[in-house]
Order: sequence, then C-alpha cells, then structure tokens
Amino acid sequence: MKRRTASDSPALFEFVPPSPDFSMELEARQRGLWPVAGTDEAGRGPLAGPVVAAAVILDPDNIPDGLNDSKKLTKAKREALFTKILETSVVSVASSGPVLIDRINILRASLDAMRRAVLGLELAPRLVLADGRDQPPGVSCEAKAVIKGDARSLSIAAASIVAKVTRDRMMERAGTVHAAYGFELHAGYGTPVHLRAIEAHGACPLHRMSFRPLRQDLAEADVA
Repeated sequence: MKRRTASDSPALFEFVPPSPDFSMELEARQRGLWPVAGTDEAGRGPLAGPVVAAAVILDPDNIPDGLNDSKKLTKAKREALFTKILETSVVSVASSGPVLIDRINILRASLDAMRRAVLGLELAPRLVLADGRDQPPGVSCEAKAVIKGDARSLSIAAASIVAKVTRDRMMERAGTVHAAYGFELHAGYGTPVHLRAIEAHGACPLHRMSFRPLRQDLAEADVA
C-alpha cells in the first residue's frame, strides 16, 4: 500500500485540549523555573468599567477540581472555585480603569493590569504564563504568551476565574451607584438595555469614551 507523504503545510489551527491541564507548569518545573504563575484578564470588551487582571500560583499538591476557562463555567461554579482558589493558592488582582483605558488603549491597559497583578504576588514567580498573544511587559522573570491559555493551562484558567468573579462583583456594586445603567445585569457590555440607558442618560464616569458608540457620540458633540 502506498504510504501517504507528510504535508508540508502548517496546521491551520493549534490543538487545544478538551480541558486545561498542568503540563506547561510541570515542564517549567523540570527546567528549574518554579514557581509558575498564570495570569489572565476580564473585561476587555465592555463599554464601561475596569479591565481586571489576576495572577495565580497554584499549589501542585492542592489544585481545586473543575478549573476551566471562566467562560465555560456557570456563575455558581465560578463563585465556588473562586473561594477554593483563594484558599489554596497565591493570588493577586489588579485593575485598569476607564481613564487609563482611554489614555493608553485597552490592550496596553490590560497588559499593565496583568503586570501589576504579577508584581503583587506574595511569592515571586520564575515564569509567567499569560493568556493571549502578548506578554505583560515589566515582569521580573521569564514570561510566555499562551494563545487560548485559559483552555490549556490550569494556572491561567484559575486566573481567568478570579479576574471574572472579581470584575462581576465590581460591576454589581457599580449598579447600585449608577442605578440608571443596569451594570449589575450586563457588566458594562453593549447590550440593548445598556445602549438605551446611554441614549437616555448620557455617559457616566465608568464609561470608556474611546469605545464606540461613545467615541462617535463624543466626536459628534465636539463638532456641534
């Protein structure tokens, strides 16, 4: 039977395991890079509120069961895992608010929050695994960007849960302060309810004026 020759074309899609594991962390440990921190952010897309980043160093002997990309978990499961992560791991959280986001853009503000979360860890990591295509600048150790990292690394998955739960709680609190916008319902995302509230009441201090449609509204106001 004729053997099929290997393709000289690269794979179109990088393999992502069905659930995150600890293999990248253990490989780093074998190379002498320990401890390993995972970092991720929540809130890059909304029209309002901060972007929140978390950094987590898991205890390899006490990793909570069920860690996964926060977007794949129910709110109740995220909340339960949030508590377990804080009980068993080294955790740090940082955020970048709307003023900084508007001044330096959302990508830089997200990476800066990641940087500050990593630097805030009580235990200094030897390696940082960062979700996405970019490494947070200014960390004092080796860093590696991991595409779809929250689906591949347990440390990054834990960070995604901490960041998501923390931000959701912040936006729930914002809903009591700025009651007209319903932040507790949509966490600042551009839902129809939120857009109607902006149309009726204008922007509040939590809104990101560099984001559309707020940026367009601001430009039109300047012209008028």
